[in-house]
Amino acid sequence: MSAALTAARDGRRGANPLVGAAIRAADGQIVTGRHLGAGTPHAEVDAITAAHRHGIDLTTSTLFVTLEPCAHTGRTGPCTQAILDAGIPDVVFALSDTTEPAGGGGALLAEAGVRVRSGLGSEESADLNARWRAATAQGRPFITAKLAQSLDGKAAAADRTSRWITSAASRIHSHSLRTEVDAILVGTGTAADDDPRLSARDEDGELLDPQPIPVVMGLRDLASDSALATNPATIHVRTREVDVVLAELAARGIRHLLIEGGPQVLGAFFSAGVVDEVYCYQAPLILGEGLPSIRGLDIPTLAEAVGLIPDDTAVPAVSVLGPDVLLHFTTSSP
Repeated sequence: MSAALTAARDGRRGANPLVGAAIRAADGQIVTGRHLGAGTPHAEVDAITAAHRHGIDLTTSTLFVTLEPCAHTGRTGPCTQAILDAGIPDVVFALSDTTEPAGGGGALLAEAGVRVRSGLGSEESADLNARWRAATAQGRPFITAKLAQSLDGKAAAADRTSRWITSAASRIHSHSLRTEVDAILVGTGTAADDDPRLSARDEDGELLDPQPIPVVMGLRDLASDSALATNPATIHVRTREVDVVLAELAARGIRHLLIEGGPQVLGAFFSAGVVDEVYCYQAPLILGEGLPSIRGLDIPTLAEAVGLIPDDTAVPAVSVLGPDVLLHFTTSSP
């Protein structure tokens, strides 16, 4: 199970939980698998494929997985059927899957004659996906916040200039992050100041695949000739209320949302306690007076600060991108 938990950390946070699997052969050989995002093989199938590649006899092996195998067909088939087809006689999972319609896989396997046990590594698995479980329980998208700021926490200079605080290397990385989400949200202020496209592009400016849905939050009209107003895919939610935005986007099937600003919008989402993950691109600049990267948080004392946990899934918790430093966090469990 330790090997399965380690494999899970190679996944990508977002609409789906981080899941890892390990197959232990009768001779003690271990192979692992992990889920790398929507549409890719689930961890169990990835591990079964690795076992076939290594010539492991699955009919005498044990499968360990960090989450109960799914019993439904989504973008991929049910893992329970893949386990039965492989002839694996023994399955151990850490944590039950209580989501609909994926849950119930353990009972289905047991009914088919597989020896099923659960609970091993449950605390570690629960901690790994605490924020995903919070988003799922609240019926909202998983939310990633992106900050691009100077060393003293400014998103723009005093004259509101902000292009470019961070380096080309950071921008390339942030655009790759955009391909992993369903939608990107900014406020009407950022839309007016920057006229962003909110598209995912490579270093040559070519569109990447897939593209996120642009979302604007706020009461002001978009300039009629702006990039977002002329994009038929843009969703404009005319409210300043975070819960209204999230309900609207959830109803549209958006399961992973990236918040890119501005400072007031970021502050509103942090204040609402719905930010699950943070990517902070820290530039080696000091701007002094300027626009803070987050604004509007009412935190009167240190004890009430928003807690962040260094996260080494997908990327290291701390990494260097050109002259910048990328910091990757999850927020504390609710």
